[in-house]
Amino acid sequence: MEIEQVKASLEAILFAVGREVKIKEFVSSLEINEEDVTTIMETLKEEYDQKRRGIQIIRIGDAYQMCTKKEYYDFVYPILDKRSKPNLSNAALEILSIIAYNTGVTRAEIEAIRGVNSDATIYKLMEYNLIEEAGKTDAPGKPMSYRTTTNFLKMFGYMNLESLPSLPKYKMDENQQIVIDDILEEQRKESEEKI
Repeated sequence: MEIEQVKASLEAILFAVGREVKIKEFVSSLEINEEDVTTIMETLKEEYDQKRRGIQIIRIGDAYQMCTKKEYYDFVYPILDKRSKPNLSNAALEILSIIAYNTGVTRAEIEAIRGVNSDATIYKLMEYNLIEEAGKTDAPGKPMSYRTTTNFLKMFGYMNLESLPSLPKYKMDENQQIVIDDILEEQRKESEEKI
């Protein structure tokens, strides 16, 4: 099969399926190797990015999906769904970040970090399919642990959890308080070194 025909086949599969398609599924369908699929998909992805189209191809882990570009959300959403947009509260964003950076964290650990009860927010995030149960831990009482979903990656535009921005390193003083001045000074020195 020539490259243009493979490209067209990959595009047709993504469009018809409407979900993320694993590289292995492409390999099975088109009978070409994984490296070729990845190379051709990345080329196709770049072509979509360069043209002013309303759709794009995104990579999520070992899968690809065709979806609309973020900037057209306000035009597409009212036609697809008449429900109100899901808004994430600051509490929901805090819990999402805790789970994203600490996969397998339990509710008790989340509450220890935040200092408040998080039951309702965790249930809401599960309802939005942004987090899911990751299994029971070996701790006393066998508490449930949580992890983010691929829907979380899609919503926030990440390919995988490794592509999340790194967290800043904090210094603590003798009173166990974060020392902001030292952090800002370190950041200033780092940016001067880059110049």
